[in-house]
Amino acid sequence: MLTSEQLRLLPKAELHCHLDGSVRPDTLLDLGREYKVAMPRDSADALREYMLVSDARSLEDYLKRFEVTVAVMQTAEAIERIAYELGEDAANDGVRYIEVRNAPILNSRGALDLGEALEAQIRGLAHAERDYGIIARSIVCSLRQLPPETSLELSKLAVAYKGKGVVAFDLAGGEAGYPASDHAEAFAYARKYNLACTCHAGEGDGARSVRDAVHACGANRLGHATRLIEDPELTQYVNDRRIGLEICLTSNVQTHAAKSYQSHPLRRYFDAGMNVSLNTDNRLMSGTTLTDEYVHAAKQLDFTFDELCTLALNGFESAFLPWEERVKLLKEVSGEMETLREQAA
Repeated sequence: MLTSEQLRLLPKAELHCHLDGSVRPDTLLDLGREYKVAMPRDSADALREYMLVSDARSLEDYLKRFEVTVAVMQTAEAIERIAYELGEDAANDGVRYIEVRNAPILNSRGALDLGEALEAQIRGLAHAERDYGIIARSIVCSLRQLPPETSLELSKLAVAYKGKGVVAFDLAGGEAGYPASDHAEAFAYARKYNLACTCHAGEGDGARSVRDAVHACGANRLGHATRLIEDPELTQYVNDRRIGLEICLTSNVQTHAAKSYQSHPLRRYFDAGMNVSLNTDNRLMSGTTLTDEYVHAAKQLDFTFDELCTLALNGFESAFLPWEERVKLLKEVSGEMETLREQAA
């Protein structure tokens, strides 16, 4: 029987983690006091419980909690601190490589402009790299409900910081009624300048949303893709082209994209040879760590240790890093995985 500690020690890559969904409760309270922002609870434990989304009826319900965190993410100092602490938490979770995504437009309600908000995140992650040996990069998000012109502005921001900490452009937010194709120009701009793209799809809407992300937006990876399986032909197309699926088990159950861990399509995707990786999505709102997600895969979907190693390797292979850097990482972690296998035998 695999233990949490064995899976914590497994070197992992996290490709889908939101900055504003992964704030420590203690930090929320500190920043709330500093910036005179009232928090819905007064103690860290009570706030952690409140922020855990256990009552969502949909993806849109799940997203409402983000107003609490975004409210205190309006200064460079706050963003830098939150990014640094996320890097520390990830390192303690056995994560060697992480891509942290955020929508800087949500951090510009006060004095910050988009570039200042993004630079604060990049600084915090770079500081965590130096202190904890983790490799951390940023993904710039736009949101489906925003005007396409705003998405294009954010895509241009991502391109401006390509090679300076940013590795991709993303589109997040509520899916239903907000097709990704409305933002196709933003994706085209990123691709024109050789910046990778990922796109949330198939979480709050069906396989048609995934089709939009793949064909209208040219996404290199897909966030969630939980309902991709509803379209077998598209599923085969995605598999044939090795488009990475950023799977987030716990948040998919919370948002009812999947009815349960056991019914989640991860096992069917994996058995079909698809390029799937495990991710947290939001450590705070989902009350999870990446180790927890690996535990769920083992206990609820009968993944063996060898299969979990394959999931982890998929994450490193699909990272938005230059291929040479991925090869180096893969060599390092493959050796460590072999040692862990021998210990588990």
